Amino acid sequence: MPTVPMLRYWLSEHPSIVNFRWSHSQSWGSTWPFLVAAVTFYVVAAVILHLLMILLRRARQVPLGPIPAIHSLSMAVISAVVFTGILLSAVAEIRDTRWLWRRSRIRTTPFQWLLCFPIGTRSSGRVFFWSYIFYLSRFLHLIRTFLTVLRRRRLPFFHLFNQSILILTSFLWLEFSQSFQILAILSTTLLHFLIYGYRFLTSVGLLATCFRFVLNCQAALLSCNLFCHFGVFLFHVLKGGCNGIGAWICNSVLNSAILLLFVKFYKENRWDGIHKKPPRF
Repeated sequence: MPTVPMLRYWLSEHPSIVNFRWSHSQSWGSTWPFLVAAVTFYVVAAVILHLLMILLRRARQVPLGPIPAIHSLSMAVISAVVFTGILLSAVAEIRDTRWLWRRSRIRTTPFQWLLCFPIGTRSSGRVFFWSYIFYLSRFLHLIRTFLTVLRRRRLPFFHLFNQSILILTSFLWLEFSQSFQILAILSTTLLHFLIYGYRFLTSVGLLATCFRFVLNCQAALLSCNLFCHFGVFLFHVLKGGCNGIGAWICNSVLNSAILLLFVKFYKENRWDGIHKKPPRF
């Protein structure tokens, strides 16, 4: 079918994708001052909005019309595009560089490459283009926080911390060409496609709300990340090192903090989610 080659071209073979390079002077949002300012603004704005909703003592949620449904549909589509793009790009990169792996002193398999970039890998090329798009999409995810506050006047600390850390980790992936990011983006975008697609269907009344679906998707994503981190550690110790291991250690610490907060949140809401209004992620 002509659609498949066209899809492959636009998502993995276009010159803008193949020639992409993470650069502080050319890539929007690629500097540390921008990252710090963006996360700080997000946290402060969310807290201020939350406090204003409390001070105004609104008994009812703010009517938002179709905005939540539009946001959910947009995020589902973006997640599907990023998932497809990085999957096709990873396949293309494996195809184009396999000959080099065979001639290298340290043999690398496709599975090992997905978890452990060779030492000296730079943030350029197909997969890093989609890593950059994923990083930018994290800012669109933040809109969900403000919609949640406006609708429910709730601002869970786990939600605020989780969104901030996800922006930081996706920045570290690009800044330090960190290993493991391909599988992390694949699993995250797949779960986000399911979650936001589900939220869109519930927003338009095609599905009944099920709090446990979103909660279990979050649990599956964190479990997958934990397994992948263990694989990176093994490859780093046994196969001569992985690129960006310093950033990976920082990433692991942050993910551990998220995991601990989520376990606490999960235990508090898993069994009584039916008896009270479910919180929004």
